Amino acid sequence: MLSDKELVKFDFLEKIALKMGAVDTKVITVDDVCVENRVTLKCQVGCVGYGKKLTCPPYVPTAGEFKDILNEYQYAMLVKFKSPAKADRETICSIYKNWFDPDTPEDLKNKADTFWNDYFDYSQDIHNIMLELEKAAFNNGYTFALAFVNGSCRLCNVCNTKNGICIHPSMARIPEHAVGINMKKTAENAGMGIQFPFSGHPEPMTILLID
Repeated sequence: MLSDKELVKFDFLEKIALKMGAVDTKVITVDDVCVENRVTLKCQVGCVGYGKKLTCPPYVPTAGEFKDILNEYQYAMLVKFKSPAKADRETICSIYKNWFDPDTPEDLKNKADTFWNDYFDYSQDIHNIMLELEKAAFNNGYTFALAFVNGSCRLCNVCNTKNGICIHPSMARIPEHAVGINMKKTAENAGMGIQFPFSGHPEPMTILLID
């Protein structure tokens, strides 16, 4: 557990996050960040975007490689948001299937489309907030501060994977799960549990590494 003296150093980041729209934050040591190979396995076998984004597997550090990187940091800041997207518990349990399955009834497909459009729109807001937090940390002497984002990058309609060079390197960031961070367990370690499946508005959470 961090001492009050350590925590007060990061008050400026908490104030920025809350002012910009976060609903909760917490600074933890990197020992409480859970990284697992099975998280990136889910990317490989369960995500239609696998291999289509330079900020996602297989183009980013593996979970094993990221564990070594994480050990070079001291602190991490969890940042929780509340998305305007909305879905009931029954809908969210099939939200991915209803989005893609051509045989989905029209009313369920419309619900899925509305949810994902709202969710992705707000994810861009989250992306921008995390970039601001990274910049603020950097400008306060934490030169290796690095923001992660919630969900795969959507800066381009089609990622430049063919040439292997990101065309928005100053803005593109890696989703935390893409390098194996188990956000559910990490949030539990921090006393900020994530409810899933949820009912109502999802509460996406992101992470900022600080050092």
